[in-house]
This record gives sequence, C-alpha cells and structure tokens, in this order.
Amino acid sequence: MLKFPCQFIQLLSPISRSRQTTKLAVLPFLTSLTCAASLLSHSALAQPQEQPGLSSQTPFQAPFQAPFQAPLAADSSQGCPDLTSWIRQTTSVNWTIGDWVALEPQLRALQNRCLRNVEYYALLGAAQLNSGRLMLALESLERALLLDPQHGGAQIDYAQALFRRGELFSALAMNQRIIDREDLPTTLRPMLTERQRQWRSLTKQHTLRAEIQAGYDNNLNGAPTPSEITLTLSGEDVLLALDESYHAIAGPYMNARLRSTYREMAPNSQQNWLFDVRGRISEDEASDLVQLDGRYAYIRPSRARSWQVSGGLSHLMFGGKPLYTAAGAEAQIASQRVMSSCTPFAGVASQYQLFHNQSTLNAIESKITLGVNCQSANSFNAQGSGGLLGGEERQPNEPSGHKWWQRMQWTPTASILHSEPVKNNRPGNRRTGWQINLDWRLPIWSGTLNAQFSHTEMDDSDGYSPVLANNAKRKIDRSYALIQYRLPVTSQTTLQWNAFWQRQHSNLDLFKSRDRTLEFGVQYRF
Repeated sequence: MLKFPCQFIQLLSPISRSRQTTKLAVLPFLTSLTCAASLLSHSALAQPQEQPGLSSQTPFQAPFQAPFQAPLAADSSQGCPDLTSWIRQTTSVNWTIGDWVALEPQLRALQNRCLRNVEYYALLGAAQLNSGRLMLALESLERALLLDPQHGGAQIDYAQALFRRGELFSALAMNQRIIDREDLPTTLRPMLTERQRQWRSLTKQHTLRAEIQAGYDNNLNGAPTPSEITLTLSGEDVLLALDESYHAIAGPYMNARLRSTYREMAPNSQQNWLFDVRGRISEDEASDLVQLDGRYAYIRPSRARSWQVSGGLSHLMFGGKPLYTAAGAEAQIASQRVMSSCTPFAGVASQYQLFHNQSTLNAIESKITLGVNCQSANSFNAQGSGGLLGGEERQPNEPSGHKWWQRMQWTPTASILHSEPVKNNRPGNRRTGWQINLDWRLPIWSGTLNAQFSHTEMDDSDGYSPVLANNAKRKIDRSYALIQYRLPVTSQTTLQWNAFWQRQHSNLDLFKSRDRTLEFGVQYRF
C-alpha cells in the first residue's frame, strides 16, 4: 500500500521558501480538512501498527489542542509511541514553521524508542526539513527510506531535501520516480508534476540585470596623493611640483551596468556564460570609463571533489581612449567539506595584459591561490554545497531563528603573484608579490551585508627609473575595503549601498594614492 502521510503534502507549498536563487511559484495548497479526508486513508499511520520487537502498550496520546506536551522519557525498553495524533496536527491550516521547530526536539527525544519505525523517521525528517536543519533532515529521511524504500511521504520530502542541498538532478530523478508510481493518489499527481516542471526549468537559466548608481569619489582620476615628487638629476634630489592635471579630482559620478548571464546544467556538469558592460561618467570627462567583460566557465561539481575551468576577455576604455585589453584563463578545484562547514579550494590563473598606448607595459600575470569557503552550519543552501559555486542569499521567508553569527559566510584566500613583462624594457622588469583577501557575507535586516577586504604587496626586480630615488626598486603595498548592503524591495528590484576605501603606499612618491567613494543605486532583474 502506498504511504503518503498527509503532512508531506503541505511540504510542497513552501517551495518558494526554498534556499534557491530562483524563486519558484507557490504550488497549490491543500487545506488540512480536505487533505485529511482524502488522503489519510492512504497512510499506514491511519491504522496504528505494532512494530516488530517493540511494545505497543504505551501509545502516545498527545491531545490535538496541546501538541507540545513534554515528551515521554527516551527509554529504549519502551515501544515507539503512536504518532497519529502528531501527524494529524501537522495538517492543520494553523500549523506554522514555528510549530515544526518546536516539534523537532520532541521527536528527537523519542529516537531511542523508534529506531526501527519508518513513520517516525519520515515525520522527524519533515520537521527537520521545515526547521531549516537540512543535513539532519537528509539523514532522517535516508533512514526512513532504508527501512521502507517505497514510503511515499519520505520520498516526497527526500526529493525536496536534495533540491535544497543543490542536487537538482538527483531531486528530479526521485520526483519522477514518485510520479511514475501506479499507486500515487490522483490529488498528488498534479502537484508533483508541477514541481517537476519547475525544477526542470532550472537546468537552463538566463538572467538580465541592469544597474544604475550615483556616487561621490574623492579621486576620480586615480592621481597620486603627493602634490610634489622628488627627482634624482645628476645625483642630486630635485623637488618637482606636479601639474594640476595630475592632482586628485573629486566629484559626483554616475555608474550604469548591464549584465547578462546564462547557465546550463547537466547531471554531471554545468556551463556558465557571462557578458557585462559597465560605464562611468562624471564632470571630469578625462576619467570617464567603459569596461566590457565576457566569460565562460565549465564546472564539474560533486560531493567529494569539484573542479572548474574558465576563460574570459576584458577591455577597458579610459577618457574615451582604449587603455588595455586582457585575456585570461583559470582552473580551480575544491575538495569535500571539512568540519561540516568549510570547503578548501585551490586555483591557478594566468592573464595576458595588452596596453594599447604603452606597449612596454605589456605583461603576463600569473596567480596561485589557496582558500577556504566557510558557512555557518545553519547557513547552508542549495548553491552552497558545490564549493566552487558558492553560497546564495537566504530567502526572507526561510526560517531565521538563528543568531546572526550562525548565518555568516566567509571566504579567506591567500595568493602568490608574478608578473612577467613581454618586453625587457618594462620599468621595474619582473614583479613578484602576494595577496590576501577576505569575502564576508551576512543575511541581516531583510537584506544582505557584504564585505571585501584585500591587501597586496608587489616588488620590482630592477630599478624603476634613474630619475626616481636613484633608480630604486619599486615596492608597492595596496589595501582596500568594500562594504555593501543589498536590500530586495520586490522580486525584481534591489536597492544597494556601497562604501569603498583604498590606500596605496610605495617607496616612490609617484605611486602613493588614496581613494574613497560612496554610492547608492538600484538593480533591476528583467
């Protein structure tokens, strides 16, 4: 007999609360009375059954009006209590996420008494799934299916749990297996078919986003901080005042951006395409810029190890003239999670940089990176399990009873840098150095707070110029911080605030600079 406990049908309605980047339409919601009347007869729980080797002399009789009575002692010598009353309560139209959260610890207290009860693990898995305990839900539902591989309610919830974990094709296969069952109740088939259609639509996604921002920058032209520099002429130091055109220019500006992305997923791989165009205009036309970027990535995700290769082109115009064009390639590999919350990864990248008006600056820059992508145990989401793909923002309707530090995500990285000139006459010749970065994210106040911190140090192998500090080897250290807050106001519109600070220090005054910007904007997803 097909076992589809009624409470599992209601799990289909909160699909829009799933931790997916794509918001799904809410499936039809069956009221508890209709559900109980039409489907409870299909459940083995409608008739309490005695479990082999367990006593049924102490059934659990929690009254309907007070579902959260203190649980019975977890004594393995007692049989698993009758769960019918709890199951019926979960079908109530007044049943909420908070009720699931309160039910879960009471069910866990009974585990020693219900080790061989498939209905118990199916109900426990449902409570954990709706409480945001994804990994525990997967474990409980897997145990239910080990006890009874044909348990319909556990199959439905297990497919949903796989989907939230990011295993889309496993979820599709499980959901299709349920649809193909001959004993599937007719009231369930349309809902599961719609869920299959929505999940399958996620295998190919195209998004188009437009942004516009207004801000203020105290150094639009990236000028050096000193107004005077020291030159070495004939062995003597000479103080040179920089022309006003080389002084920092402050003022307001406008940013506009258009980004198109396309993602195509297969059972064992994923392909991403990105095209991005960005422009900035201000009162200082000489510092206006336009940047074009195109990128392709091929990803092979898995539980044990994931890897990706990618390549891209970038072109920058500054002051109406082409400044440089770059072509790069990158490879990255991520191992399985350690300590249940972090994914270590390593990557290599190389980029050819072509400067259109100063060919002596042309170079090949390489980077080797080690890092770890960490998420608090309660912040896992569907896209976070792949390591290389990274996590996504928590949806507003998702259970949010966790403390703020339990929702953080952070990615520290350390890199070794090397820049090899294409021609031997580049000032400073080779450059080597290192870089550390920290990306941090926290869902808070209905939005997401993002932060990026970076520090880079680079040293030249040869003297930079005979007229600068007696041909000293240039040393540069650069630090920056970006704080961003994003607040969705509709399903398509997001407000955004950015604050940026940068400081570059060098033993050569010409390369010392500071920059601070504040901006506010809006993003619209078509």
